[in-house]
Amino acid sequence: MLLVLDIGNTNIKVGLFEKEELLHSWRLAVNKTSTADEYGVKMESFFWHLKLPVDIVDGIIYSSVIPSMNYTIEHMCGIYFPGVQPMQVHSGLTTGLRLEYEQPQQLGSDRICNAVAARRLYDSKRFITVDFGTATTFGVIEDNRFLGGVICPGFKVSTNALIENTAMLPKVEYIMPDRVIGVNTEHCIQSGILYGYVGQLEYLVRKIKEELGGPAIVIATGGMGELVSSETDCIDIINPTLTLQGLAMIYELNYGGSL
Repeated sequence: MLLVLDIGNTNIKVGLFEKEELLHSWRLAVNKTSTADEYGVKMESFFWHLKLPVDIVDGIIYSSVIPSMNYTIEHMCGIYFPGVQPMQVHSGLTTGLRLEYEQPQQLGSDRICNAVAARRLYDSKRFITVDFGTATTFGVIEDNRFLGGVICPGFKVSTNALIENTAMLPKVEYIMPDRVIGVNTEHCIQSGILYGYVGQLEYLVRKIKEELGGPAIVIATGGMGELVSSETDCIDIINPTLTLQGLAMIYELNYGGSL
């Protein structure tokens, strides 16, 4: 079986694949001070919970946006999954995409995974992937070319910046208020953050399609995708496991076509 790890700024998303089927997935909180053993014990606990031995894993691939954690994760794999050499996603791997990015080595590996999965899973000439994570990232794909995209602050980043830099504004729950016009401070913040993100999404998608000169399928992933999609019709598909699927596909392309 194939173990895939998507190391983001806030969470590590983990998936266990058999061939092309995602059997199980789970999340770990990112802690840059955690040791390889701490992550390894947590990984083992998930396998024990599923009543699966860790030695069923014969392949590992990971993407990472935190370079300082890569050694820890690779060290963890070496200890807890002995004999399995982890593969790291980078712009030099076979992906089936031509990366038209001025500096491909700076392109986030999670964005590469999303683009690969979108192109292989769905039937369209053009795609826009939107990943609602710590940062909200857009990827634009036409045929087999990754053209570029957009990076915006994520929900929590924007909210935390607002709260930390104002004296009297409270933290709020991410719930869409019934009205845009808030009647109390909490609702005003929720309206500004959540409806504001919907407006930002719709504007950016419209501008991207104008620059492409044609329609494109918009695929959302990440924790806030469903909440945002409930308030807009510009998202065509919600796929919470898009990045994990992309990781499995990249492993397949670089490991002789076998999972």
